[in-house]
Amino acid sequence: MKLLWDFDGTMFDTYPTIVRSFKELMTHQEVADEDVLKKMKISSEEAIRHFGIEKKLFDERFHALEKTLHPKDKPPFPYLEAVLQWAELNVIVTHKSKESTMEILAFYGMGKYFAEIITKDDGYKRKPDTGAYAYLHDKYGIDMVIGDRELDLQPARELRIATCAFQNPELQADYHLASYKDFLSVIDNQ
Repeated sequence: MKLLWDFDGTMFDTYPTIVRSFKELMTHQEVADEDVLKKMKISSEEAIRHFGIEKKLFDERFHALEKTLHPKDKPPFPYLEAVLQWAELNVIVTHKSKESTMEILAFYGMGKYFAEIITKDDGYKRKPDTGAYAYLHDKYGIDMVIGDRELDLQPARELRIATCAFQNPELQADYHLASYKDFLSVIDNQ
């Protein structure tokens, strides 16, 4: 099976870092981590709009924080590597920078599993635009897209590629996973 992966919140547990960065900008209000995460699971733009944060300020603060954190602060989800090993082919489409993506993959020894990685530095429009997905699908014949947000899965549906929602049972998807431990049994049972 040829898999297209989202990165943040799908392969690596980066949301604690993202939420912490976001909350540091909210000096005028007290908000629970869960409330920030709920909006971030839609999109960072949705959270920025909802909580009245200046986008430029968020981008600057988040990218500054990214550079100070060690990859150990952004661990892979349990059993992820087993799925990567099982797959015939893996590719990534992420809004993360190439430098940050490659640093995390290298730290965990997972770069070897990916035939291609498209980041925000590659010039494609942001998801849910289908451009990067269409390119990878045309090149590799992608069988499934795995993501944790609607904007990860919408381009796949538009391109008629199977979808798998990770840790987000509210998303419209062909498959839903709470843990990669169950990946094979979930996709085999539907």
